[in-house]
Amino acid sequence: MLQLLLLRHAKSSWDDPALEDHERQLAKRGTKAARRMGRFMADENIMPDLILSSDAIRTRATLTLIMAAAAPDPMPPITFSNDLYLPGAQTILDVVRREAGAARSVMVVAHNPGLQALALSLTRSGAKRDLEALAMKFPTAALAELTFDATAQWDDIAPASGHLARLVVPRDLMSK
Repeated sequence: MLQLLLLRHAKSSWDDPALEDHERQLAKRGTKAARRMGRFMADENIMPDLILSSDAIRTRATLTLIMAAAAPDPMPPITFSNDLYLPGAQTILDVVRREAGAARSVMVVAHNPGLQALALSLTRSGAKRDLEALAMKFPTAALAELTFDATAQWDDIAPASGHLARLVVPRDLMSK
């Protein structure tokens, strides 16, 4: 089975309005949320074979905090790409198809609205609560886990071909 993990970067800081968007750091709330998500991923044994990430500072920082909290051994390979900085849904899918190779599980760390649009377009089924939540919002530091048929290859991924296995939002992890 193929697994596509879509992770939106954690909450970024707007403390320095003169800073270019690409260079924004994480807010304190974002740092806490990223650590929570990393612990959740470790507890649930969620670790991809490959990580594809935007090269923006906030996505790099999110990924660093998640990996530190999850402490995977071995660390999956990570590719940073400007192609994943503020991309549309099709661009994200194109990057996954180009880079995934033999990986059966890929995590993309990027930005909205592209991540939400991709998740919505690929989803055929899932829990009603998760589908409704995803349709409304893809919050910062949220993780959408999509799965695809066991015989699927990355080039087979098409609209309405996936199952939304879960949508995990950091605020739901507060007690964990």
